[in-house]
Amino acid sequence: MKIESVLIIDDDQILADTLIRAFVRRDIICCSASTMAAALQQAKVFKPSHALIDLKLNSESGLDVVKALYELDPEINIVVLTGYASLKTAVNAIKLGARQYLAKPAKIDAIIKALTGLDEVSTQLETPDVTPKNALKTIESEHIQQVLNESGYNISEAARRLGLHRRTLARKLAKKHIL
Repeated sequence: MKIESVLIIDDDQILADTLIRAFVRRDIICCSASTMAAALQQAKVFKPSHALIDLKLNSESGLDVVKALYELDPEINIVVLTGYASLKTAVNAIKLGARQYLAKPAKIDAIIKALTGLDEVSTQLETPDVTPKNALKTIESEHIQQVLNESGYNISEAARRLGLHRRTLARKLAKKHIL
């Protein structure tokens, strides 16, 4: 199925802008919203063929957005993209109208494949290595990402808030290919 237009619903404006640039490079029309109200307004005006929805939107649930968009237009192809993937939320998202469910981080090719390969409902959940060491790394990585986001991606400010030296934070980010 060809992607004609995409509505990106994510409260991380940097990620939304990055996704928009990636879609535009592929000649796909898109717009974004960061709240449920804005998403519904955009959907009524923009009438997208596809929607990419983050599961957690500040104080709102992406699942509520999935339900509302599906009720507004049952033909819209919805993909949930989340950093908080779980089987329970995947099942809930599918029940509410999503066609695909992807765990972050996801490359643009995987996102496009999910958006275009909507002939059957599926979830793309990787089974994480849940050893205590890897669980701590995941928690640390998510915390660093949250602090970076809150500090506007200012490395010095994020390092101060995390109680790390700026160079230590930069090394951690370089290992994760964030910088």
